[in-house]
This record gives sequence, C-alpha cells and structure tokens, in this order.
Amino acid sequence: MKIFFVVTACLLCSFAKANFNDTTDIYNPKADAAKDIANAVMLAKAQHKFVLIQAGGNWCSWCLRFNKFVTTDPQLDSMLEANFIFYHLNYSKENMNDAVFAKYGYPQRFGFPVFIILDGNGNRLNTQNSEYLEEGKGYNKDKVMEFLKGWSPAAFDPKQYIKQ
Repeated sequence: MKIFFVVTACLLCSFAKANFNDTTDIYNPKADAAKDIANAVMLAKAQHKFVLIQAGGNWCSWCLRFNKFVTTDPQLDSMLEANFIFYHLNYSKENMNDAVFAKYGYPQRFGFPVFIILDGNGNRLNTQNSEYLEEGKGYNKDKVMEFLKGWSPAAFDPKQYIKQ
C-alpha cells in the first residue's frame, strides 16, 4: 500500500509539472530588454548565430503556443538551438518596452507574437508577422521550419549560392 501512495504521488507531481510547463511565464516584464538583447547579440556573434526575438507577452495565448510548439518539437528545437539565440521580448501593461520596440520599427503593428531577426552585429534582418506561420488553431511545422531556415546564418552564406 505504501508503494501505491509513493507511485501515485510521483505521477501527480509529474502531471502537475507538465501542466505548469504549459503555462510557465516566458516573458519577464521586469527584464532590461535592451541590455538582454545586447547580450544576446554578443553571444550570437561569438557562436556564429543570429538572434530570434519573439515579442509578445504572457497574456498572449498565441505567444505561449508558439514557444511550446518550437521547443517541444525535436526538429524545430534543434534548428533553433543550432542557429539562433532565442529571446522573449515582453510587451505588457507592466512594461511595453517602448524604446526597444521603436528601435526595431514598431513590430507590434503586426500583432503578437511577432518575430525580429538580428544578425551578430545587432542589425535587424527581418520582422515576421506570425500570421503567416499559423494553421488552424496552431502553427504549421513546415512553414515555421522554412522561416527558420530562410533566416538562419547559413541562408546568408554566399557559398550557398555560388556554383562550383
């Protein structure tokens, strides 16, 4: 009987953790976004990656859905890890990060989430409306993968396009 209670307790804890992970806050309204992004750019440059900024807020179900989608799919997660420093830029009533959003051309005009790609020097390469990655009540894996590949450092490598 004691084993039954231990096993049951372990299962309940694992279910609670799974549910917690589904709703974990991924945006930090208290973060110094300008400083965090500058650090992400330095890290991206050192690792020969780009920065993928996902702008939105913990209030945004589509933002949380995208994060879960790309971090739980092994292929998408691998593509992210190999090519990007992934940063969540907060936009909420607690902190709208006005200066940061202004710096990147007011991407909030596309709604949320919105994606901003920076190179290793901090130059904005693209702002992506997430609507083009959606399908039904979620995201389309092929569209997301195409987006990530198309804006990865390898896509900007001239050797990809020069015939040998």
